[in-house]
Amino acid sequence: MAQFRGQQITAVEAAGELEISPRRFRQLYHNYLQAAGGQKEGAWIPGHSGGNRQRVIPETVRDLWRKLFGAIPPASYSFAASEALRRFNFRVDRATVRRWARSHGMDMRRLPKKAPAPVRRWQCGRIGTLWQLDVSPHPWFGPDQPARPLFDMLDDCSRLITGARLYERETLAAYVDFLAHSFEHYGLPLALYVDYHSFFFSQVPDALTYLGEALHFYDLSFRYAPTPQAKGKVERLHQFWQNRLPSLFAADAITDLAAANRVLDELREHRNRQEIHRELNRTPQSAWNTARRELRSDIRPRPRCPWGNYIWSIRTPVKVDVDGTVAVGTQRFRVSSCSPRTVLIRCEHRDGSFSFLLKPPRKGQRPLVILRVEAPAR
Repeated sequence: MAQFRGQQITAVEAAGELEISPRRFRQLYHNYLQAAGGQKEGAWIPGHSGGNRQRVIPETVRDLWRKLFGAIPPASYSFAASEALRRFNFRVDRATVRRWARSHGMDMRRLPKKAPAPVRRWQCGRIGTLWQLDVSPHPWFGPDQPARPLFDMLDDCSRLITGARLYERETLAAYVDFLAHSFEHYGLPLALYVDYHSFFFSQVPDALTYLGEALHFYDLSFRYAPTPQAKGKVERLHQFWQNRLPSLFAADAITDLAAANRVLDELREHRNRQEIHRELNRTPQSAWNTARRELRSDIRPRPRCPWGNYIWSIRTPVKVDVDGTVAVGTQRFRVSSCSPRTVLIRCEHRDGSFSFLLKPPRKGQRPLVILRVEAPAR
């Protein structure tokens, strides 16, 4: 220190002689000058540096990172850190993953930059007041595969992901299955925030779409976003999945929807319970639980309604044929309790079975099932 103070050596030379970094040397030199100001430089000794606090990265985690960074497209650093926590309970920050990747020659080309997502401007103060719903078509299984829709839904207050599921196509049956699945797990919100898609918005004044009628039966409603930017929270969720799922599916050789949805359920739970949301500075599950404790909740339990299985099905009116039968696919089934030309309500259920009702769903009444056709064995 005295030699450097007398300009006999440079900071780099002094740091090299002490086998420390130039930055650490300047920190020590600052302490030395403080002692010199009190005429105590002769008795000054450096304090303990704290030693090497770098954690040892397990081999299983390193193998995982090699696989993720070797996928096409390569995984992001934040996703690699998230997967280490989810799979091996090894908590590590993004910067450590980046340093490891660079030191091992895996500083992969980064994904193309996207336009910045809209900035959050407001949020609901109660969970269940509003859930944002949207669909993101994307080639999740590789650029040479067709784009498939990912259905996303999250609570506007807590950012809890209440639904994330891949389907073959964006159809009415897919929406029915997705909403029923989410409501079974999390209860009923007051409203869904959607765009002006034909599944949600009817061009006929004061008319409801099929989904609108199903929601209205349980006192839910749609709220319409004027622009995609108005649904910024769910749009950012799309980007979150697009930065993670293609790399994971490529690394783990996942190519079918059933396997993808099983992994997606695990990732959704991990995101909700383990990852800190940057805007809330807590996990979504923690924000959800806190709102419940503080009685800031508009969530309603799914009603034990006899119509539930029929509301969340694809209902079409059909007429009993002159021979007293009705069609289910390529087969015909006899209806002995109804006369020909009677109009029944055919319900195609989520499990592939069919029911025929004498009357459409109405509150205060019970379903009268005329015929039940079980789903074919798989």
